[in-house]
Amino acid sequence: MELFLDSANIDHIREIASYGIITGVTTNPSLLAKEDPSVDVRDRILEIHQLVGGHCSVEVVSTDAEGMVREAEEILSWFPEATIKIPMIPEGLKATRELARQNVPVNMTLIFSPTQALAAHNAGARYISIFLGRLDDIANDGLRVLADVCEIWDVQGLDSFILAASLRHPMHIVEAARLGANIATVPYAVLKKALHHPLTDAGLEKFLADYHRLQAEIQQRQQESVTT
Repeated sequence: MELFLDSANIDHIREIASYGIITGVTTNPSLLAKEDPSVDVRDRILEIHQLVGGHCSVEVVSTDAEGMVREAEEILSWFPEATIKIPMIPEGLKATRELARQNVPVNMTLIFSPTQALAAHNAGARYISIFLGRLDDIANDGLRVLADVCEIWDVQGLDSFILAASLRHPMHIVEAARLGANIATVPYAVLKKALHHPLTDAGLEKFLADYHRLQAEIQQRQQESVTT
């Protein structure tokens, strides 16, 4: 399963990209709004892509199909490698169909049910973003929805990519991989937690302590050999 970083924070993206474990970044207006308003959005997105390469989703803000397509064309004029992020609404489906005809990759976002996922696929979306955490927030089972979508894709042989989004904790990553999602887009804090384990820290501390003890013993033996 591929890992994307769900962020617009350039410091976080630079750090995680240096690990060599992510193949893309997803952004949205809310993430971009959290960052330095003095930085031009275009410059920020291009800087993100330069750091990571691969996939970069850029979301439109129009709510009518014509406006979405127009925005997509404008984004692609300065960022030809962009994947256009479109909301799962009827107008979004219309826009996705038109962009798919132009062979523009679309990440359909804000999907909360298998029927929405199927509609997004049939409209031509290349990425189907299932929001787990937001379903959990309203006492629905986000992982159950993801499992249903993955099963449908397997049975029907569908080729669009299932993207697990709105991840709240490391087990969301584990379960998304286990269920068969192609991609998980992970917030910085969740990914950092997922990479940490106390036994790793304890093991490394013991290895280093043993190494330094061994070096001290060798040095002591060398000194004793010189004096004798």
